[in-house]
Amino acid sequence: MNLTAIQLAEKLDGTLQGDGEVQIYLLAKIEDAKPGSLTFLSNPKYTPFLYTTKASVVLISKDLELEDSVACTLIRVDDPYAAFTRLLYDFAAKKQKNREGVDPTALIHPTAQLAKGVYVGPFVSVGAYSVIEEGVQIESHGCIGARVTLAKNTFLYPRVTIMDDSEVGEHCILHSGVVIGSDGFGFAPKESGDYLKIPQIGKVVIKNRVEIGANTTIDRATLGETLIQEGVKLDNLVQIAHNVEIGAHTVISAQSGVAGSSKVGSHCVIGGQVGIIGHLTIGNNVQIQGQTGIINSIPNGSKIQGTPSMDYTSFYKSYALFKRLPELDSRMRDLEKNKES
Repeated sequence: MNLTAIQLAEKLDGTLQGDGEVQIYLLAKIEDAKPGSLTFLSNPKYTPFLYTTKASVVLISKDLELEDSVACTLIRVDDPYAAFTRLLYDFAAKKQKNREGVDPTALIHPTAQLAKGVYVGPFVSVGAYSVIEEGVQIESHGCIGARVTLAKNTFLYPRVTIMDDSEVGEHCILHSGVVIGSDGFGFAPKESGDYLKIPQIGKVVIKNRVEIGANTTIDRATLGETLIQEGVKLDNLVQIAHNVEIGAHTVISAQSGVAGSSKVGSHCVIGGQVGIIGHLTIGNNVQIQGQTGIINSIPNGSKIQGTPSMDYTSFYKSYALFKRLPELDSRMRDLEKNKES
């Protein structure tokens, strides 16, 4: 990125305040920005940095009233965070490695189909009858099994493993260490005390525009499909078990797990370290706070927290009482002593 402040203001439909000729060549956080950088102010707690930042240009709200003079150029916009995000997309696109071709160290099965414009990096393997569509990029040491489909413009970072029969939609992003289609956790106890492994012969289907964080795992179904619907965002270190369904545009934070055959609705927001047991139904537009344990199905639109989970408001009322238990216990003991005396 190498733009003047006036060019940025025009690009973002913003109002310029200050030197319009100052040059911008990088993006930065407001608290540690350097000359030549662009930053933004959205969260009010960072307002003091506006008067000390060394950034050349700062995006601020049209409604922000200055309490002191500033050394930087300002661009006033309706939503500084959204405007900065637009620039992040532009910056990332310029850094993106849009390469083509197959590295000579890659191992491609003769029956695999690779479209034009595909990139296959060093030491990648692609199995029999797999289909890699136009614009797909597979970074180094990726492992693509047999009969896998990777749809258009999907990007796989290094060391992604996609097991046999899995399907990944268009414009998906899979980060390093992701494993798609490993066996579901299915074992039947035997009279002898050990376990009989249940064959997992289903598959994983991932729809369009899904992003999956590093070292997240999605198990294949025992029968049928483990299904991740369009627009789902999974953080790092998330575990999705066999035959789970995740609804469209649901977001799940790190270290959360969904046990087998549970169904999570669309547009849900699930915090970190949430555990959902198997064979439950989580409705649409549900919000689950971090470290919640879900042992019952949840209706649409609920906000829940706690282990076992309960309504968000009820949880905080209960927690207020819980914090007072030592005090209440002490008062009870005092009352018992006074009664005895």
